[in-house]
Amino acid sequence: MRAPLASLGAIVAGIAVTALTATLVDMAMHAAGVFPSAPQAMSDPLFVLAAAYRAVFTVAGGYATARLAPDRPMRHAWILAGIGLAAGLAGVAAYYAAGGGRLGPAWYALAIPLEALPCVWLGARLAGSRRAPDLRPA
Repeated sequence: MRAPLASLGAIVAGIAVTALTATLVDMAMHAAGVFPSAPQAMSDPLFVLAAAYRAVFTVAGGYATARLAPDRPMRHAWILAGIGLAAGLAGVAAYYAAGGGRLGPAWYALAIPLEALPCVWLGARLAGSRRAPDLRPA
């Protein structure tokens, strides 16, 4: 029973690293006045900045998941990537349901799910290159 809980914990940790850090940085950017407060629209360069740090946090989430996985780190990372893709696609659907362009550029809404797979994969690859070999007897 320990392995399924450890697997779940690794995936939840990856979600937390990705989502919580992005949310906290968003809040800090608004508080610092870098991002305008509602209802003012953000400029494209600010959306580029947000997409860039989200990509970094998604890599970090993939890294955390792979490092914490009890076994098969890449499998855990792909599960995380699938969750990120699904959440991102839900965001795209919400973007269009809420009126699209009023919320920001379409490229930004599409960038979030599109960066999930390659960024999580990269994080898992980085973790794999630093993973200690398993020395337990077979």
